[in-house]
Amino acid sequence: MNDHHSKNLPFQKLGSGPNVLLAFHGIGQDGTGCFAAIEKTLGTHYTIYAFDLPFHGQHSDAAFEVISKADWKNSVAHFLNQNNISRFDITGFSIGGRFALATLEAFPEKIDHAFLIAPDGVSEHPMYALATRVLPARWIYGWLMRHPGVFFPGVRVARTLKLASKSLVRFTQQVLNTPEKRQTIYRSWVAFRDLRFDISALVKTANANQVTIYLFAGVYDSLLKPKAVKKLAELLPENQYIELKSGHTRLVEHAAAWICTLFK
Repeated sequence: MNDHHSKNLPFQKLGSGPNVLLAFHGIGQDGTGCFAAIEKTLGTHYTIYAFDLPFHGQHSDAAFEVISKADWKNSVAHFLNQNNISRFDITGFSIGGRFALATLEAFPEKIDHAFLIAPDGVSEHPMYALATRVLPARWIYGWLMRHPGVFFPGVRVARTLKLASKSLVRFTQQVLNTPEKRQTIYRSWVAFRDLRFDISALVKTANANQVTIYLFAGVYDSLLKPKAVKKLAELLPENQYIELKSGHTRLVEHAAAWICTLFK
């Protein structure tokens, strides 16, 4: 496994298959941590490029600025060029879903399959609101005092949420238990906010370019419930929307086991 930086897109290569899979991890993870578990199931079919998203892993020193779709397209184009990649598949988990969708929107003519695993970006992710519910109010006020310029939608979103489940609270505390991790989450939220999509237009583009989108949700996922991706699920053929009997943390592994049946 070697480390690479491609015009500020650090990645790890996993597997050695003839096909290329670009993989975007979830919040508070890094590429290897999220996707090492799928190397066994998919590593003979794919060479997996597991990226570290800005503020995560080897990319934690990324400049704190909002990422536009044009910036993202340029970075990926540079990466494809450097690595002589002309066709590829994509996968994104949780917040990585936004990057997978942005890549699909930018390069539909180069993509065969898109595997979206509990993706953020179909509807707004409740993660940020939960952070505000679970953490002590004084920490939030303190944070807002230190970052007065940041628009903070927590209150609005919190109103629309029912009480957080126990496992969700546990997860949130785990993800937000240090100042560094809290900074990662908020930086991600602010910097990735322009990666938003018109889902029905994106599906039309995908169909026009013969991209097959597979959408996975976890029946027991309290962080991203199946209804959060309903808008996309309804636009896909029935066999391309898969509900797995899984919670949030093992969803990538379970999805990989399902994906590998496609290539048998």
